[in-house]
Amino acid sequence: MSWLKSDAVHLQTFDAYVVGKQDAPGVVVLQEWWGVNNQVKNHATHISQIGHGYRALVPDLYRGKVALDAAEARHLMEGLDWQGAIKDIQASVKWLKENGSPKVGVTGYCMGGALAIASGVLVPEVDAVVAFYGTPSSKLVDPSRALAPIQAHFGELDTYVGFADVTAAKSLEEKLKSCGVPHEVHIYPGCSHAFMNTSPEALKNQGAIDLAAL
Repeated sequence: MSWLKSDAVHLQTFDAYVVGKQDAPGVVVLQEWWGVNNQVKNHATHISQIGHGYRALVPDLYRGKVALDAAEARHLMEGLDWQGAIKDIQASVKWLKENGSPKVGVTGYCMGGALAIASGVLVPEVDAVVAFYGTPSSKLVDPSRALAPIQAHFGELDTYVGFADVTAAKSLEEKLKSCGVPHEVHIYPGCSHAFMNTSPEALKNQGAIDLAAL
C-alpha cells in the first residue's frame, strides 16, 4: 500500500492511495463527500482482494482535506471542481493502464458514485462503472450518453432526494435504457444511504452488502 504522486491531465498534481497487484485489472475508487478517509481506503483494500485480485487507486480529489462532520463535508463537496475531478479520474485510469492494468473500471460511493457514473460518459478510457448511492447532476453529464457499462446500487430507504433515493435510481435506469450499453440498477429493500460502510447502521444490511460486493 502506498501513496504516489500522479500528474493529472490538467497539469496539477494529486496524491493517490494505491493497493493491490501491479499487473492486475485496475479499479479507481472514488471517495464519499468526507474525503480520502479510512473508510474509502478500506473499500479499496477490500476490492483489491476480490477474486484473483485487483489494483485499486483512490485519487485524493480534495487535495488532502478530510471532513470531520457533515457540515464540513457538504462545504468541501460544494466547493469541488467537478470537471477537474473528472480529469483526475481520467488521469488515474490512464496511470493504471500505463502501469500494468489491462482494463480499468471506476467505482465510487455517494459523491464518488455520482462521479463514477459521470466518468462512464466523459472518460472514454473507462471500461466499466459500478456506482453506489449517487447520481450526477444533469449540468455535469447525461447518463443516456454512457460509453461504458454501468451497474448502480441504491438503498430503498435512502432519503437523499434527487441524488440517491428510489426516484433518482429509477430516473437513472430510464436514462441508461437509451444509452445502448449494458446496465443494471439494483435497489436494496430495507437499506438506507451509505449501506456499504462499516457503521453499526450499515452492518444491519450485511446481506445487501454481500450481494452488492459480488
